Amino acid sequence: MIEQNFAVIGTFILYLAMMMGIGYWAFRKTVNSSDYFLGGRQLGPWPTAISAGASDMSGWLLLGLPGYALVAGYGSFWLAGGLLVGSWLNWIICSKRLRTYTIITNDSLTLPDYFARRFEDKSKMLQTISAFFILLFFLFYTSAGLVAGGKLFQTVFDLNYQLAVIIGTVCVVSYTLFGGFLAVSWTDLVQGLLMAAALMLVPILALDGSISDLTTSLAAKNPELLDAFTNNDGTPMSVIAIISLLAWGLGYFGQPHILARFQAASSNKSLTTARRISVIWTILSIIGAIFVGLIGITYVDSHLGGVLEDSETIFMILVNGMFHPVIAGILLAAILAAIMSTADSQLLVSSSALAEDFYKQHINPEASSEKVVLVGRLGVVGLSLIALALAFNPESSVLGLVSYAWAGFGAAFGPVIILSLYWSRMTRYGALAGILVGGVTIVVWKQLTGGWFDVYEIVPGIIFALIAIVVVSLLSKTPSQSILAKHQEMKDKLSVL
Repeated sequence: MIEQNFAVIGTFILYLAMMMGIGYWAFRKTVNSSDYFLGGRQLGPWPTAISAGASDMSGWLLLGLPGYALVAGYGSFWLAGGLLVGSWLNWIICSKRLRTYTIITNDSLTLPDYFARRFEDKSKMLQTISAFFILLFFLFYTSAGLVAGGKLFQTVFDLNYQLAVIIGTVCVVSYTLFGGFLAVSWTDLVQGLLMAAALMLVPILALDGSISDLTTSLAAKNPELLDAFTNNDGTPMSVIAIISLLAWGLGYFGQPHILARFQAASSNKSLTTARRISVIWTILSIIGAIFVGLIGITYVDSHLGGVLEDSETIFMILVNGMFHPVIAGILLAAILAAIMSTADSQLLVSSSALAEDFYKQHINPEASSEKVVLVGRLGVVGLSLIALALAFNPESSVLGLVSYAWAGFGAAFGPVIILSLYWSRMTRYGALAGILVGGVTIVVWKQLTGGWFDVYEIVPGIIFALIAIVVVSLLSKTPSQSILAKHQEMKDKLSVL
């Protein structure tokens, strides 16, 4: 155990040193707020693609999803299918239009800024409320990453959970604070490749025999694990449960940290290449994560007496139990990579909302670009401390925290984003109604249980938000000629590419 700890610690230190090196390089290249929050819109296809995927998947890809597959068996493929289709559609529907539109609207850096300029909202109400929901839901999302970090350091080094969470937080904040978007995106590239490699390597090396042997072992343990239409206790999976799992794919259209990658791409042409890279990465990573969970079922049965206190630690259990300490250190660093790749993006988007959409709009409209960057960096520290407090409960579930924040963003922003990109008749009052109805529905629906109230809250959130946007927009005054002209300009630019 001591030898393994030293090997893992050495690997972690080497890995963190490399991430800090990238952070320092990005710090040298960060001059203004556009650099800090969007990397000067100069990301190539590889960092755009892998950064979008890595910032999306986070620690739940190596903890939450394998843990769910361990419990649900083939039923986890419903969740995987929803995520794969949703990720692909997000690139198809949103990427090029959003990048083009945010440039046309005076180089909008954040989603709230885009909404305000897209709808010429001089009251700043749309921008302020959007920023509020970003801060609210990202606190839960970021805390999920910190919980994952806590479980990593607690399991590997047998540390006190709260101390483990603090160490993970320091790791994430360190390079996000200085390097900004460039540091986040380029470290995401390295981290995303490491995550995918680990998720392909671990199930291949851990598989004892062929896939058919695994299927036979699962059938011997519990044949219900091989039926995607039943729960592991043999009861039929309800329509509500299947809809809820597939509905995870709907969340992609409203995730600020993923949409920011589209905005930061160097060109619309590069987004086509990035889409192909990202979809392949997502397919390999999700399938690998599910097989980690499925193989983990037989491993727990044969090596741990069929008992595993926390299913979300199965990846770490497999790595610790089956690999040489040096290899284990590299593979466990993939979990740290997954955690850091999302938490850093979330902190950066949250700090940009705080600096650009609150500070510059309401406190100091004449603030220089350097001062806005400073406020953003201070925001990274402040927001990470709040997320740290939320993550201090050792009973927290990574997948549970992510599901709430994912639904919040998907419902509050997804319908507004899509309709703002495709429907010229949409008004600022419609956008405001969509954000409020979508966000509030998530908060309220989460408290209700029984019958259709058990459906994943993103489903009613998106439906109600869409209805609110369309009804309120049609009841509002037609958008101004300048708004309609910008919408047409966006379509014209896309048509010639």
